[in-house]
Amino acid sequence: MTEVAYERYEGPEAAGQLDAFLPAYEEVYADPPYCEGPRDVAEFIDHYRQQLRTRPGFRLVLARDRGEVVGFTYGYRLPADTRWWGNLLEPVPPEFARETGERTFAVIELAVRKPWRRQGVAAGLHGRLLEGLAVERVTLTMRPEVEAAPAQSAYAAWGYRKVGRSHPWPEAPVYDAMVLDLRTAGTPRT
Repeated sequence: MTEVAYERYEGPEAAGQLDAFLPAYEEVYADPPYCEGPRDVAEFIDHYRQQLRTRPGFRLVLARDRGEVVGFTYGYRLPADTRWWGNLLEPVPPEFARETGERTFAVIELAVRKPWRRQGVAAGLHGRLLEGLAVERVTLTMRPEVEAAPAQSAYAAWGYRKVGRSHPWPEAPVYDAMVLDLRTAGTPRT
């Protein structure tokens, strides 16, 4: 394999990249524990486009090997009126859940195609996604199933801690809600 190159896109410039990383999304999320099909992919496309238009601080990072997208990640700052923390099954203190639009960055997706896993690509994506962010903390949700154990281990190694279980919509599975406090963690390890 050649050296992986990373590209970061901010806000509207990420709009034209969906077609570039969609094949990687389809490949990664067809496997367990996700088992996504065409309907799920169509919903993902709709959500991505909506988040791109409406979420502040939207940021996308692609990992490419010889021009081919081998991984991607994206996220945005949580707005003051977010429902993110309201999705937790166990309530958190109001001060913890308070958002300003500048306090918390949410990682929405982070995925690497199978042949490029366990080679530091996920860490490279994560590091470049968070690079230069002026936020207090980062949050994400992850699947608790055994098939997601490598992701769970990576997030723990990067300093994330579990703050509860999240159920973001009625048909969704239950996720583990994770937080990385950038004020105490320093620069996340990549």
